[in-house]
Amino acid sequence: MIIYNLFPLLAGQVSDWEPHLKRAFDMGFDWIFINPIHAPGASGSLYSIRDHFRFNPLMANGADPTTAVTKFKKMAAAARAMGLNLMVDLVTGHCASDSELIKQHLNWFRQENGKVIHPSCKEEEKIVVWEDLAQFDHENSPDREGLFKYLSSVVDFLLDLGISGFRCDAAYQVPEQFWRRLISETKKKKPEAVFLAETLGCSEPQTVRTAQAGFDYIFNSSKWWDFSSPWLLEQYNQVRHATKSVSFPESHDTPRLADETCGNVDALKSRYFFSALYSAGVMMPIGFEFGFRKRLHVVKTRPSDWETTGIDLTAFIRNLNRTKAANPVFQEEAPTEILSAENPNILFMSKRSTAAGQEALIILNKDPRNKQHFRIDNLYKHVRAPGPLTDVSPEYPLDYLPTPFEYGLRPGQGIALVTRKSG
Repeated sequence: MIIYNLFPLLAGQVSDWEPHLKRAFDMGFDWIFINPIHAPGASGSLYSIRDHFRFNPLMANGADPTTAVTKFKKMAAAARAMGLNLMVDLVTGHCASDSELIKQHLNWFRQENGKVIHPSCKEEEKIVVWEDLAQFDHENSPDREGLFKYLSSVVDFLLDLGISGFRCDAAYQVPEQFWRRLISETKKKKPEAVFLAETLGCSEPQTVRTAQAGFDYIFNSSKWWDFSSPWLLEQYNQVRHATKSVSFPESHDTPRLADETCGNVDALKSRYFFSALYSAGVMMPIGFEFGFRKRLHVVKTRPSDWETTGIDLTAFIRNLNRTKAANPVFQEEAPTEILSAENPNILFMSKRSTAAGQEALIILNKDPRNKQHFRIDNLYKHVRAPGPLTDVSPEYPLDYLPTPFEYGLRPGQGIALVTRKSG
C-alpha cells in the first residue's frame, strides 16, 4: 500500500478534492487515506464524532445528507477511475460526549458513579483527559451486541460510499474479539476490504495481539528511528510474521518534518526514502511533497492554511513510489539486516524477499547536511541471488557498480540496489 493522507480540513469541500487526488495518483500513490468524515461534536474535532451518518459540514458545505452522499460517491467514483482506492478513519473506541447515542444507549458507555467516562492518557507525567469524548464499553456493556451492530452499520455506510479501506484509530484499545468479528464479517461482504491498525504508543505485546486479530497492516514506528538503535528491527521482527506494516515520515499527529529540520529538503528526501523502502506499506500526509511546516490540527486546520514554500518533491516521490511498486522485496515484511559499514554515518541494510526471491541493498547517508563516503570491497558478498545488482534509486542511479565500490553520497542521499525477481 502506497498511501496519500488527504487531510480533509486542509483539502476543504469534497467537490474540491479532485486536484489532490490527481496529484497523488501522478506521484504513484494507490490509496487515499481520509481522516474522519463524520459530523463532529461541539469541540469540532474530527475524532469527536457526534453523528456517524452525516458528513462534517466543512466537507459537505452544509448539504443535506442525501446530497452530501451523492457528492462523496461522485468523488469516490472519480478516484476509482484514476486507479485510487479510498480509506477512512474508523473510530470505534469513543464518540463525541454530546452525541445522541449517550441518551439513546447509555449502557454502551463506560461509566463511573453514574457518569460517562472520558478517555485519557498520560503525557509527560500529566494525565490528559479528552472531555469532548465518551468512551464505549466494549468489554462490559450489557448490550455489547447492540454496540457491535451499530458500529458494523457504520462500516456498511462507509462501504456504500465507495470506501474499501479502514484505518482503525487506537485499535489496541478495543478488544481483539471485536476486531476479529468485524473484519471477518466485513470481508464476507467485501473481500477486498483492507483493515489497518493504528497501534502507536502501545506495548509490543499489545501490538502483536492486535496484529493477530485479522488486520492486514499495522503502523510501525520507523519515523522515530535514529538509524542505529536496535529497537526498530526488534519491533519489526516481533510483528512481521503476523501482518504487514506501514511506515511514514510524518503524520497528522506529529510536527511537520520540514519544520523540525528548518526546511532541509535533503532530510525530507532521506526520511521518505527510508519510509518507502523499509516496510511493505508507506503513508505520506498532504503537503509533505511541498515541505509544508504548519502542523495539521484536527480542529483548527482550514484550506487557507495551504502554504507556498518553493519546495517541490513530487518528482522524487514519484520515482521512489515507482521503485517500490516495481520491486516485490519492498512490498513485504522481508527479513531485514543492518550490515557493517566503515563510516558510522552510513546506514547499510539488506532485505531478502521470502515471496519473490528478490534481494535489496540499501545505502543511506544518515547525515542530511554533509556528504559522506561509502566504501566496500564487494557488494555482491551481501546477496545470495544470482545475477547483477541494479540501481533503482530515485535520483542519480548508477549504470555501473564496480568492485570494490566507492561512492560519495550527497547529504541524505539514498541508494537502492536490487537483484532480479525470481522467475
